[in-house]
Order: sequence, then structure tokens, then C-alpha cells
Amino acid sequence: MKKHGAIAPHAIPPGATIGMLGGGQLGRMAALAAASLGYKVHVLTPECDSPAEQVCAAVTIADYTDPAALDGFAAAVDVVTYEFENVPVEAAERLAETVPVRPGAEALRVAQDRLREKEFAANLGIGTAPFRAVGAADELAAAIAAIGIPAVLKTRRMGYDGKGQVKITADTDPTEAWAAIGGKPAILEGFVLFTLEISVIVARGVDGQT
Repeated sequence: MKKHGAIAPHAIPPGATIGMLGGGQLGRMAALAAASLGYKVHVLTPECDSPAEQVCAAVTIADYTDPAALDGFAAAVDVVTYEFENVPVEAAERLAETVPVRPGAEALRVAQDRLREKEFAANLGIGTAPFRAVGAADELAAAIAAIGIPAVLKTRRMGYDGKGQVKITADTDPTEAWAAIGGKPAILEGFVLFTLEISVIVARGVDGQT
């Protein structure tokens, strides 16, 4: 397929190659779904023998920050997406110079940082759990006083499936909680009582259609 810089002027038809950053289980499932729709998937991953590699049309094994690998990858695909959000924004920015990247680098920047996510939603007027940024143990104590308990201390980046999280209760020592997450930049979120949880996925094209 002919590329048009970093802008895709029309839908990408079956037969095209989707580039994917990341080759884990989510990438594997996405690749299988893409294949069922007639698309080929080319994965770039730093890991050998990744789950997605087994079901992809092509694989590039390289670090996400390898300029030559990124350029070769961009030349071999029609559009780029991500398996998950924990890939360098710089990689998305470089790829976007020559091939469409969806979602864009700024969306990736927001999605990979819990504090940015909360601030983004709040700025749009979307309700969130009460939250405070925490950059040090003494800031955690102040955040707990402001948010109240129970609460959850979460690393801003790289946490998943409960990792990088500590529940804060009346018995919690802030210094110990801070040490438990490795003293990394964090966010404290208040508990939200709920009776139902709903997951919603919304997609929008570059033409603004949802």
C-alpha cells in the first residue's frame, strides 16, 4: 500500500500490514483477530519467542528505541498500533514521521501515566476518584490527610494487575507504603463505593467519526 506520510487519508483495507509495538499475549490475540479480518501483522518486540511472534506474518526483534529498527519497521507496515501502553513515546513519535500511528503519541503519553490520565479526565469534566500526586514519603502523609482513608497508592507508571499498588488504611505507615512501591512517582486515589462496573471502548477515526 502506498503511504502518505504520517496521515492515512482513507480506511486501510484487508491485505494491508499492521505494525504492532509489543509481542505479548495481548498482541497475540490482536494478531489473531487481525488475521481473521484479512490483515497481516508485523510485530516489533525486544523479546525473542514472544507469544505474538508465533502467529504474526513478520517480526522485528529490537529495542523500542533502536532508530534503525524503527525506520525499517515503519517502511514495512501500513499503520502502527500498540499491544499495550508501556512503550516509549519517543518510538511512537519517530514512527509517526513516516507512517500513521494510531492512537497517536500524545494519547500514549497520557495512557501510560496514571496521574496524567486522571488530570486529562478531570479537565474534560469527567468524574474521577479523588486523587493527589505523590512524589515523596512526606507528600504521601499529606495526601492521605487530604483524600482520607481507605485509599490506594499506585505507581504512576508500569503498574498492572495489582502490581505497584498498596492499600492505605488507618494502620498503614506512610513510610512503609512508600518503600513498598519502590519510592517511585505515584498517585493516591480515594476509594469509590460502587455496585456495578462497566467497561466501555470508544473508537474514533481521523475523520472524527465514532
